[in-house]
Amino acid sequence: MTKTLAFAHRWLGIAGGALFVLWFFSGLVMLYVRMPALDPVERLARIPPLDLDAVRVHPADAAHAAGLRPDRVRIGMLDERPVYRFAESGSWSAVLADDGQVVLGLRDHQALQVASSFAPSCAATMRHDRFLSAPDQWTLQLRALLPLHRIACGDRERTMFYVSDRTAEVVLRTTRGHRFWAYLGPVTHWIYFTPLRRHGELWLDCLIAASFAGCLLALSGLTVGISRLLLRGQQDTALCDRSSGSNAAVAFPERSATRISSAFRRGQPVRSPYTGSLRWHHYAGLVFGLVTFGWVLSGGLSLDPLDWHTSTAPSRAQREAVAGGPLRLEALDPDRLRAAVGHLASSFHPREVEAVQFQGQPFLLAYRPSPPGEPRARRIDREPSEFLSTVLPLEHALVSVLEPSRVPPGLDEPTLLAAAALAMPDARAEDATLLTSYDAYYYDRAGELPLPVLRVRFDDARRTWLYLDPGRGLLLRREDRSSRLDRWLYRALHRWDFPGLYARRPLWDVVVILLLLGGLALSTTSIAPALRRLRRHATRGLGRAWRGTREEGQDQDPTS
Repeated sequence: MTKTLAFAHRWLGIAGGALFVLWFFSGLVMLYVRMPALDPVERLARIPPLDLDAVRVHPADAAHAAGLRPDRVRIGMLDERPVYRFAESGSWSAVLADDGQVVLGLRDHQALQVASSFAPSCAATMRHDRFLSAPDQWTLQLRALLPLHRIACGDRERTMFYVSDRTAEVVLRTTRGHRFWAYLGPVTHWIYFTPLRRHGELWLDCLIAASFAGCLLALSGLTVGISRLLLRGQQDTALCDRSSGSNAAVAFPERSATRISSAFRRGQPVRSPYTGSLRWHHYAGLVFGLVTFGWVLSGGLSLDPLDWHTSTAPSRAQREAVAGGPLRLEALDPDRLRAAVGHLASSFHPREVEAVQFQGQPFLLAYRPSPPGEPRARRIDREPSEFLSTVLPLEHALVSVLEPSRVPPGLDEPTLLAAAALAMPDARAEDATLLTSYDAYYYDRAGELPLPVLRVRFDDARRTWLYLDPGRGLLLRREDRSSRLDRWLYRALHRWDFPGLYARRPLWDVVVILLLLGGLALSTTSIAPALRRLRRHATRGLGRAWRGTREEGQDQDPTS
């Protein structure tokens, strides 16, 4: 069995050793760099203030004319014209609110104008670079906003802006430096290269297969490494006993492990049977092999093979149960919208509002742009589509569309608990807790997830937990047995976000960097031996082929 494992480990390492090197190196980069994304705070500060004086078209009529049954609607500006931006099943569309015209098919100069108003400081150097009907390397996670116009700037950072042809807004900004580090980090780590990633199922199958092979590589290496150490201990014990005329090592080989542990306690070295870089590979595997296996396993589980765990995103039925049914666009007539936005303007002038609904009552949700230079926590794991999130890390205001002057009612704890019960009609709420700090499943190092939240735990077969936001009347998160297990098998093992460590920086950075460097040493020390073995096999193969050709030629030549 040991020989079989050693053979498997050797050839799996030769085939995948370079991939492990890339995984560990890119993991170091990913501690501080992710895919380029448009910061939602920066976006909100750059878009023009909201002006609804020119709104003439009812949002329900605008959605009907566009053939939409939206579940979300944002109201903003397109140049100096108000615009409705509708989302239906994750796909976005835009309709002008003054004349009901569907926004689709921006011309090149119109896309340039949108980008210029978003970043006037580099408007003079902007040019239309390309129209993208299929995603490029940086827009693979923005398919719902395709097609896109890519706008290039002539600044020192070689900035690129992406304007959605569907919503007529800037949806992504990248710079030369961020693109460079993203290639070294997430693109390499996820094997996220465009030709492969465009084929989603193929990309997923390749990564799951690579993760499975990586688990076999790590486990076989750990097993062989320990067995080789024990074998060396047995050999040392046999030599010692043979010199004293004893056959104890033959009769009791299990004593070698005891002698190894005794040698460690006495400070005596227990040496690897290997030499050169393989010896360092052996030692690194003994120290970092288990952590490496945990990283590869958790990385594979993040791909959700066999759909083994549920998503933490609430289902549409659950969201609508808390909202009181689908979004009621008929309640959002232009006069009520203007009155509600006017009420918000008494505290701050909104740049964009989104219609939200709680128990059938419509509200407008608006965020206050951060003052320039205001310090705030920076999230490393921001997704490119995060600017579309309803929940942003900013001060917000909620105003009733029907009665703007009233404080939004119905967001106290008993009403939220009743709404949570509607989202789980076949289960009974066991307890409800208003969390003023994060728990082990709802947490965020940057502190951008909203607090307080109401956590309601149910007695259904899946032991579901729901998290509701009293400040917005939204169902934020769902946890059940499988997703809580995924939290420990994936997030804890892969990100090392264990309670007590994850929020303590730079301690977390030091621990994770040391472990990644150990994994990198484990991987790189296998490259030279792998190349030597391949060279030996190639030399032998060529030698056999040459000898075979020579003998064949001699047989055919009668004078030879």
